[in-house]
Amino acid sequence: MRLNPLTGRWVTIVAERAKRPSDFAPRQALVEIDDARPCPFCPGNEESAPPALETADESGTWTMRVVPNLYPAYAGTSGFVVHHLGPVHTLAEASGIHEVFVYTREHNARLHQLDDDQAAATMWMLQQRLSEHAELPNVRYSQAILNHGREAGASVVHPHAQILGLPFVPGEMLDEERAFSRFEGGCLLCTTVEAEASVGHRVVFADDDVVCVAPFWSGTPYELLLIPQQHESHLQRASRDSAAAMGRAIRDAIGHLNAALGDVAFNLGLHTAPHNHTGEYHWHVHVWPNLVTQAGFERGTGVLINVVPPEQAAATLRATRTLA
Repeated sequence: MRLNPLTGRWVTIVAERAKRPSDFAPRQALVEIDDARPCPFCPGNEESAPPALETADESGTWTMRVVPNLYPAYAGTSGFVVHHLGPVHTLAEASGIHEVFVYTREHNARLHQLDDDQAAATMWMLQQRLSEHAELPNVRYSQAILNHGREAGASVVHPHAQILGLPFVPGEMLDEERAFSRFEGGCLLCTTVEAEASVGHRVVFADDDVVCVAPFWSGTPYELLLIPQQHESHLQRASRDSAAAMGRAIRDAIGHLNAALGDVAFNLGLHTAPHNHTGEYHWHVHVWPNLVTQAGFERGTGVLINVVPPEQAAATLRATRTLA
């Protein structure tokens, strides 16, 4: 068993049941519900989506767009007000903001196919959006996510991410805030970078800007953690160069996964400090390939079982360096 210091939860590594990359089935192709329906994110169909909140242009042609989600999970400007309906029933308005980030014009493009400038621009756009979120009085935390593949929750083929501004700080982030505050050796993730670099066998790739590791506490096969070398709590406050390097690192990490496993479904989550957070924190990116299904034990206990030790996963991904 290995302890995840970011969450305080145990995970179980079962090396005896370790699987080879070829043992994982490729993801199912996402079939569009209505082939005759125009893609709302493709050039020429801009009127299918609400007016853009932010646009990146090049010679009069948009390269990236951020638009409001037509079916938002969070919307409205009211504050976070809790209503008690009885001894066990509590609710609050889901105010906030829910955006769709269309990071490429190309309908069939993939994240690992972005060039250096495109990869950097995605992070700069996220910095702009999170900076704006931070100015909203009812948004306490912003979460940027990317779901690739039907198994990972994607419902539209065209590559896109989502940015959600929440009126509360979710439990996962509260756990991480507590983890950083109680760590006595300085910064938890700066120390992780030093520790992983010293042994090397869980490092997939690293440079002066970003370290990509299969974390010691991986709860799922081929889980990845990308950590910027520059210490900063909030993504929107990171230097432009550091943010750009992370964009390229995310692209390369997905490239390694594709080279080793094929076109796998995955979830990507960007963790940055809550907007009003002033304590210790180090922003970072998680990548969770969707290769296994949680069963009764995992759901009943919250304890994840990983059948691919992270040391094995990192070695497999490192071997694809010349192929990525």
